[in-house]
Amino acid sequence: MRILVFNAGSSSLKFGVFDMDGATIRHRLKATVDRLGRSTAELKLVVDGRESREDVAATGVEAAIAAVPVILQRFDFGAIDAIGHRIAHGGERFAAPAIIDEPVIAAIEALTPLAPLHNPGGLAGIRHARATWPGKPQIAVFDTSFHLKNPPRATTYAVPAAWREAGLRRFGFHGTSHKYVALRAAEALGENLRDLRVISLHLGNGASACAIQLGESIDSSMGMTPLEGLVMGTRSGDVDPGIFGYLQRNLGFDAEAVEKALYEESGLKGLTGTADMRDVEDMAATGDAAAQLAIEIYAYRARKYVGAYAAAMGGLDALVFTGGIGENSAAMRRRICEGLGFLGLMLDTERNGHVDLTDHAVPQIQAYGSRVRVVVTETAEQLMIAREVSALLKAPANGALTVPVAISARHVHLDQDAVDALFGTGYSLSPAGQLRQQGHWVARERLALEGPRGRLDNVAILGPLRARTQIEISRTDGFALGIAPPVRDSGRLDGTPVVRLIGPAGAIDSDGLIIAARHIHTNPQDAARLGLKDGDEVDVRVGQGDRALTLSGTLVRVSPNAFTEMHIDTDEANAAGIEGRADGELLAAEATIKPSAPV
Repeated sequence: MRILVFNAGSSSLKFGVFDMDGATIRHRLKATVDRLGRSTAELKLVVDGRESREDVAATGVEAAIAAVPVILQRFDFGAIDAIGHRIAHGGERFAAPAIIDEPVIAAIEALTPLAPLHNPGGLAGIRHARATWPGKPQIAVFDTSFHLKNPPRATTYAVPAAWREAGLRRFGFHGTSHKYVALRAAEALGENLRDLRVISLHLGNGASACAIQLGESIDSSMGMTPLEGLVMGTRSGDVDPGIFGYLQRNLGFDAEAVEKALYEESGLKGLTGTADMRDVEDMAATGDAAAQLAIEIYAYRARKYVGAYAAAMGGLDALVFTGGIGENSAAMRRRICEGLGFLGLMLDTERNGHVDLTDHAVPQIQAYGSRVRVVVTETAEQLMIAREVSALLKAPANGALTVPVAISARHVHLDQDAVDALFGTGYSLSPAGQLRQQGHWVARERLALEGPRGRLDNVAILGPLRARTQIEISRTDGFALGIAPPVRDSGRLDGTPVVRLIGPAGAIDSDGLIIAARHIHTNPQDAARLGLKDGDEVDVRVGQGDRALTLSGTLVRVSPNAFTEMHIDTDEANAAGIEGRADGELLAAEATIKPSAPV
């Protein structure tokens, strides 16, 4: 399958051709039309590994898109099977890639006010591709999709309810990039992404930070629009919203004029007159005070977000730099890392100054003894988009697959020391009934949980005993106790909150308090039937009618004697209107991505 990918940004056009053959991917053509808006733009081409540069007469994104078919024919890449499009804003509707039709185009157009620099370019690419390759599948892949799993505490603005009901919320962008570089970094570090706390810094003309925990985005610096967050080429990033009233009263600017200036005349351009960090660094080296201040502001804002997201995740395992500035500016990487020693992050100046990204390398640039790994990697949004397109087109068109859904109420897994402390030395729990998972049972005994705000009685104990005590509750239970437990996979308990366990013979304070991440237990036979592998993440539709929900990012656990069943907590069940047992429809599987596959 040959896939053409369009990535039309605010100041550049990127496109590529991928040949997909099973797990093998060949990136045949990689092209960037850069510095649009000048008299001539620069076209950078890599065709089967051979690089070239030339000037092209493309003054804007649409003119650059119109030149693509000619370039493809020139290198004999005319036979295209499918086209993928990067779309910046998908709102709440698009949690996954979508096959493009008229309703999808209308929805993207309706979201254009939220991404005025980006969605128009994406729409131009869609229209041109549909006219040039009629009848070929066209797929939209949305920057916002990766962040739709962000918890409400990260996505909710503290504004009047009527505003929130009208759609005001945070979305986050650069999702395709953040997803790719986090997976690529984890692979290069030899770790499972779900075991890492990662902060990804995508630094380019557009810039954003993303906090990734348990393999999922939990927060992103961009908000309802791509304007919030870090300083960018022409965008301001964070500003006090009070400036709208101030500028209206004192300078006579209306909201539209202020918004336009924040998008197009601010950021590096507003500080120095140029939006290109390469030019800013050159100016700073000659003693330009405005350029020097701009560099300091840029680094300071990024460093603040790193500190904030490390606090939000309870620590940091890896910091990833990507994007044009993140990949190429050793000086900016150093400025951002300075002062992060309190996190255990130490940069190696020599390694930082000699980063080589040839052949998709992922160099580590931290100093010996640094507790935080610091890596640099090229982003590969086009590769991720090609994979998303291929996966969607290969998905079964009919024959929906289902899994039984079970509600997992609050319960505790105890270790032997906890049993001794709560029920008496040498006490053995008494199984009262077998669970569906072979070898697992519920005990006759019960205990209580106590937190700073309240107490939960009659909490079930599940066996067999474990090597470490684990307490699983819902988010609502956390409010009742006055404790905010993290969402974690079972067994990943480091850095979890402490709660008091009370039994008939005594009480103990134990960590291990979590909200269990939703998951599916299955065996190898059922996994093969469902097309799943251990470690896959799937989207599952649960509930009926207006209460139905799509639960994304559901982890698949495959073990020899497992009973196939999806486990959700009581809050998720209540949200979907589920009482007792139900079935969930398997919507999509996302296998662990191996970006090192041949490209």
